[in-house]
Amino acid sequence: MDTEATGIFSVIRERRSVRNYTDRDVPDEALRAIIAAGVQAPNALGLQPWRFVVVKDRNLMRRASDYCKPILVEKIGEESRPGMEGFLAALRDPGYSIFYNAPVLVLILGAREVVSSVLDCTLCAENMMLAAWALGIGSCWVGSAALVQQNPDLLAALKVPDDHQIVAPLIFGYPAPLPPKPGRHEPRITWIS
Repeated sequence: MDTEATGIFSVIRERRSVRNYTDRDVPDEALRAIIAAGVQAPNALGLQPWRFVVVKDRNLMRRASDYCKPILVEKIGEESRPGMEGFLAALRDPGYSIFYNAPVLVLILGAREVVSSVLDCTLCAENMMLAAWALGIGSCWVGSAALVQQNPDLLAALKVPDDHQIVAPLIFGYPAPLPPKPGRHEPRITWIS
């Protein structure tokens, strides 16, 4: 394998969801490069149904987090799955942010009229998270942040147009010290020759 291929596999293998960030700002040039990598993703019929909202306003991120937390507490409480107690306790803490105090939130929006929009934007998100890791920037997909779609005031503040939906709320920032990366199970593969 050549060096470039080895580097790609290394980024894929080492990338992880980051839930602890330093206060260091992410430069706009880096965010542009990450989004540029995102739009190289495969997409059905080449329709490229994505738009992006880059949020650096921490007060707006706090408002979005504060809106989502009680809804999550109610939903998780109803499901009462084992192992969720710690997350429930965090959600009840007024100082906790579902964005883990990351300096940047990027919303990947998908055009509602495009049937493949969710899949296309998901592929875009993965490209962005891998590109960020290659630049030394951590990321995490905060799916629960899509709950802001239930709040017209927040949607307006986030400048989400009516003809788009939030597909991938991604946070970005420089990782603070992280625990070891959890291992992965061996893939189950069925070979048919």
